[in-house]
Amino acid sequence: MVSQSKNSIIVESLVDGKRMPAYATSRISALEDISVFTEEGDKKLEEVFKLIFEKEDGKQAISPKSSANALKAYFEEILPDYDRDRVYVSDIKKILSWYNLLIEKEMLDVSDNDDETEEKNEEEKPSSKE
Repeated sequence: MVSQSKNSIIVESLVDGKRMPAYATSRISALEDISVFTEEGDKKLEEVFKLIFEKEDGKQAISPKSSANALKAYFEEILPDYDRDRVYVSDIKKILSWYNLLIEKEMLDVSDNDDETEEKNEEEKPSSKE
């Protein structure tokens, strides 16, 4: 997202840099809002990206154009408990495409934000002075 206008947001493609409006009727999801089905529940996409980042030492993952069996085997290494009935090869391709694009554009932040969240929560707590 680049900016907001009166009745839309302005988005910019990471692939070609073109900007376009996205209206409320558009089906757009932020990567932060996406999760992957696992046997235990859902795992945030950010956590999956961190797992790939650690496996690849910050480099690109395998090509999303690899064979279906290679993609499944790779994803199983990353997330052994992913739900094989609800996570399709097309989903794995998207995840790897997004990851590789973010790595290429140097836009993937895998640092732990837990400390920042804790600090923010501490600041927001009301004082007990009355």
